[in-house]
Amino acid sequence: MSNSLNIKAMKKILYSLVILFLCSCEGLDQLPKDSISPETYFFTENDLRLFTNGFYDALPSAEGVYNESADNIIKNSLTDEVRGSRLIPTSGGGWTWTNLRRINYYLQNSHKCTDKKARIRYDALARFFRAYFYSGMVQRFGDVPWINTAMDSNDKEAMQKPRDSRVLIVDSIISDLDYAIKELPTSKKVNEISRWTALALKAKVCLSEGTFRKYHDNLGLPGATELLTEAVTAAEELMTDGGYKKYTSTPDKAYGELFSSLTPIESEIILARCFSDDLTIRHNLNYYTTTSSYGKPGLEKAVVNLYLMSDGSRFTDIPGYNTKDFYEETQGRDPRLSQTIRTPGYTRIGETVTRAPDFGASVSGYQLIKFVTEPKYDQYNISINPMPIFRYAETLLIFAEAKAELGTLTQEDLDKSIKLLRDRAGMLKLEKDVANANPDPYLAAMHPNVTGVNKGVILEIRRERGIELVMENFRYADLMRWKNGSLVTRTFKGMYFPGIGSYDLDKNGTIDVIIYDGEKPSISGPVLLKLNEEIVLENGTSGLVLINSDIDKKFDETKDYLYPIPIQERLLNNNLTQNPGWKDGLSF
Repeated sequence: MSNSLNIKAMKKILYSLVILFLCSCEGLDQLPKDSISPETYFFTENDLRLFTNGFYDALPSAEGVYNESADNIIKNSLTDEVRGSRLIPTSGGGWTWTNLRRINYYLQNSHKCTDKKARIRYDALARFFRAYFYSGMVQRFGDVPWINTAMDSNDKEAMQKPRDSRVLIVDSIISDLDYAIKELPTSKKVNEISRWTALALKAKVCLSEGTFRKYHDNLGLPGATELLTEAVTAAEELMTDGGYKKYTSTPDKAYGELFSSLTPIESEIILARCFSDDLTIRHNLNYYTTTSSYGKPGLEKAVVNLYLMSDGSRFTDIPGYNTKDFYEETQGRDPRLSQTIRTPGYTRIGETVTRAPDFGASVSGYQLIKFVTEPKYDQYNISINPMPIFRYAETLLIFAEAKAELGTLTQEDLDKSIKLLRDRAGMLKLEKDVANANPDPYLAAMHPNVTGVNKGVILEIRRERGIELVMENFRYADLMRWKNGSLVTRTFKGMYFPGIGSYDLDKNGTIDVIIYDGEKPSISGPVLLKLNEEIVLENGTSGLVLINSDIDKKFDETKDYLYPIPIQERLLNNNLTQNPGWKDGLSF
């Protein structure tokens, strides 16, 4: 049998299976059929509320927030995206439409409710979630089919719909968000979508897409300026009318408290996923950061280098900055560093004893403490602190970045955005003219695409974004929209060690780490690391810790900014084209 006949036969089988699945299983995640039949449901406000409550499941889990993995937080294993080892999946791969079908099914039936006010409100919620769904799909795949009806599995024409242009998809997202902004309530509940959440999402989508089109200018996508302008408008409206503000206490605690609090700090957090001991709804953050079970996550050395000195000067301007020991390099830095990783003098919440970084739990030595709470939550899956999904700080960063990219940024703009975040940490404000007169060469090497008169301030805003939002799962998407994917191919590094020996990392009189070669020392207490087996140093017997140095990471500029379309989906619908550079063996 020829290859073409094999493909045709496979397509026929797969199509039949999908039709069977849609007919028999699609509703398993919905209410029983006798409850949601259009003839018996969608007539009351309570019906609409109950059905739309299920849309919230689309929001990130706790792990979807804290489990960041790009070039900023590193582990002893790497994702396929970072390794450059992604393959075209047979199925799955993020090409999942169940949430969209449920949203469209609701919108197709909500008109049955005679309570117009309730209908408009929950329609706005549904359109927010449709925008949220598509913002993820376009970021992942680029062009995708725009579907605004609950597709019937028997509708073969609809099942063969080709991909719509990225431009159409984004325009449709914005249309949905504009409706949501107009009709959602202005009242604030940190676990409910409001007008302010819709504004935050619109600002985020417009910045992401505007910068994507600007930096991926080879694609010839129009409207970058218009999108960045809409990002500014949405962010500014939220800043002016939303009533949110940065959380403050003292510079050495405020940033950390925002994430370790067991209840969401609603003055700054616009939307959060909440957890509860009473309801046994928990997550695994403490266990993730304090054990070796989840890859020993740690901050990468280049990120540590980004934190300014407390006087506003650049750490990377100091001679020998990369060969300073841990104690020295953490002194006199932006206080957010000591609220993100363990630094000398660190104490756990509820304790008085100081703790050094634990190489047994952090592959780089820069052990994460953001989101970490009391030791009683260190066991598997019992953490309960909320996870922010949208917070005011992100909106401030969006506003500043969009205006800088547009070339309309003023010092006043910086003072009502970036300055607020630096004020919280007790840091000096960002001076636009100073930054542009002397762009940071360290940042410039990391972001070679940034050019023009605003180069310096754009780089500084990216510094601020990387520091403020670390461990909140923004980094990979940022690299993709900035066309800066090659950063993941860097050799990841950790602390500096001058050689074999014993090290008191925090200078408290206790040995924390012993690096040895040959026979293992007979001593308890310190973490024992055998050279070239449990720890690798860049100069052989000295230097920065190398992580995953045996892996040849790759990033293909011709294809890796988008994910591939699964083979099964293309076989079922040969109107689906494959993304550029991805070769799946199909001839259509």
